[in-house]
Parts: sequence; C-alpha cells; structure tokens
Amino acid sequence: MNEIKKWKHIFKLDPAKSISDKDLERICRSGTDAIMIGGTDNVTEDNVSHLMKKVNAHSVPLVFEFSNLESIVPGFDLYFIPTVLNSKDVKFHNGMLLEALKNYGYLIDFEEIVFEGYVVLNPDCKVATLTQANTHLTTEDIEAYAQMINDIYKLPVMYIEYSGVYGEVDMVKAAADSLSNTQLFYGGGINDYKEAEAMASVADTIIVGNIIYEDINKALKTVKIKETHK
Repeated sequence: MNEIKKWKHIFKLDPAKSISDKDLERICRSGTDAIMIGGTDNVTEDNVSHLMKKVNAHSVPLVFEFSNLESIVPGFDLYFIPTVLNSKDVKFHNGMLLEALKNYGYLIDFEEIVFEGYVVLNPDCKVATLTQANTHLTTEDIEAYAQMINDIYKLPVMYIEYSGVYGEVDMVKAAADSLSNTQLFYGGGINDYKEAEAMASVADTIIVGNIIYEDINKALKTVKIKETHK
C-alpha cells in the first residue's frame, strides 16, 4: 500500500463508458501512476471485468474503487473503499462496507484495501445526489473533516470530489494544510494541463476522468504535472 504515497497522477476510467482500444492503450502508456476503475451508474461485474482485462494487458498499477457489491471482481492490485463523510445516509459511511465484510470478509486481503475519507462538494453531481451529501461546506468544515480523517479515523486517503466541475483551489489547500499523514486526492473537472497543475500544487494526487472521453489529447497532457511535482 505504501506505493500509493508516490502517486501524483491517476486516470479514472468509468466501466459504463466506451473507450477505443487505441485510446485505452494511450492512457495506459501515458506515464500515469495508476489506472482507477470506478463510477456511479451502471457499474456491473461484467463491464468492470471487461475493462480490467484490457487494462491488465499493460504494465500499469490498476485499482478498483468500490461503489456496489455486485461489481466486485478479483484481479486488481488494490481496492479503494470510500466512506462519504458528508453523506446523510449511513449506507455510504459504512453500510456497504458492512455488507461487503459479511459476504466477503473471509476472502479479503486487507493489505490490498485502501480506505478513502470522501468529501463530495459538487451539489449537482450524481455522487452527491446518490449519497445525499451535504455539499454546502465552509473552509472550516473542510478543515474539520481533514482533522477527522487524519487524526481520528487515521485513514490513508482523503478524497475531495467535485465530480464534473473544477473545484476551488483554496478549499483543497485548506484540507492539505490540515493533513499530516493522510494523502490528499483531488478529483473533478480537470480539463487541461493548467487546471491539473493548479490542483497538483496543493493536492498530493490528482484524479483525471471525464476529459478522457471528451478530448484524449488534453487528458494525456495532464500527466506532465509529474515532471514538476516529483
């Protein structure tokens, strides 16, 4: 698990979206630190397994971000399990995790599990709607969530998720300044190198997703942030 501390850039692929073999190869050979497979809607065992097999043809670390029990398949290097701390529904704090442990706990290698303390900040995104997240947070709220994740829960990752829109750098920096051991992931609305660079200057790791399906060349350019954030 310690290898994720070195990750600066992750491409996130949605198994419910189409990507050509050529573009997938370019993503896998881009120099990104890892490929994450995950999504909110229509994530199934079949489409996860199909995409996993294609990515596994390339030598890049591959992780799965858990969103439902039905889509869990073996074969990933790591499994990321989010707990959405600003959700109003306990299901998204630990309810799904409880069910996963009841069903698969005896099979789990906990060395392959990474728990993410999620804070969702885009009120219009599917994740916010699904989890009933309270997205109207102040800087003080973000700092408190960061302390909760870092000092109380001691989770390895805090994930600030704007999902579809570009977030506020100051909010992300407030989280970063409140973390000492926990790694800060940022995801949401990164559409070009400039935006990637701005977020990489405050977050430990940036997650690039939607732009892959909109403009593959812009997506690939975001990997260059690794050159300045070693």
